[in-house]
Amino acid sequence: MINRRHALGLLAAASFLPTRGFADVAPQRSEIHDDLAKHFLSEGTVGTFLGYKVDDYLIIASDKNRSGEARLPASTYKIPNSLIALETGVVEDPDKDVFKWDGVKRSIEAWNRDHTMRTAIAASAVPVYQEIARRIGQERMQKYVDLFEYGNRNIGGGIDQFWLTGDLRIDPVQQVDFVDRLRRGVLPISKRSQDLVRDILPVTKVGDATIRAKSGLLGAEIGKPSLGWMVGWAEKGDARTVFALNMDVLEPRHIPLRMTLTQQCLTDIGAL
Repeated sequence: MINRRHALGLLAAASFLPTRGFADVAPQRSEIHDDLAKHFLSEGTVGTFLGYKVDDYLIIASDKNRSGEARLPASTYKIPNSLIALETGVVEDPDKDVFKWDGVKRSIEAWNRDHTMRTAIAASAVPVYQEIARRIGQERMQKYVDLFEYGNRNIGGGIDQFWLTGDLRIDPVQQVDFVDRLRRGVLPISKRSQDLVRDILPVTKVGDATIRAKSGLLGAEIGKPSLGWMVGWAEKGDARTVFALNMDVLEPRHIPLRMTLTQQCLTDIGAL
């Protein structure tokens, strides 16, 4: 596991990161590549990128400030939510258990239909995952958030809102640590649940590389920046790079740029 204090300490010390290690062994090196910030600036926004090059035990960050700041996870929480749903039996089969559309017409057309968990995570269907959270319930949700050591572990603010408008917070270092443990299948839950969630994560192909990732977006308010996330890992040959990006979404065109900027940063650090 990545130790947050160690990682952030590594960053601050210029090479940066926490005190829980990424791969059961703390990363040996960390580097600030402030040139990565140009990708955000060129699009008229600001953000941060953190990459963990597994084989090199190397953490690379675009900065040493925002990369350690905790924020609402938004729909990146669909990753742990899916794991908990499978582990508790709320969902038995991500391809067969159907969540019926409640008939409420929403602005995102892909949400206005029945979903399995696989199609719901692909469409990032918030209403489906809110129903999953309600079925899991407060007590079981808290148990697994604690087991996962996920962010600040605070699920106050409503069982179907805590990751959207409530009290849960997570920083990019913690995101990378959590995603890396899922990638390796070492979270304190069944192998089956972890295998299934890795399998349903949205996949993007870039040349001979594969990116498995989940996006997140907080609702935009007029005159205020909303937050966009992209977390996951890239596979190219035998190399693995786990990453977390977040950025201010200041206008609609920034929404698809979450993946574009992720790919640009991964390319710059030699992961694609």
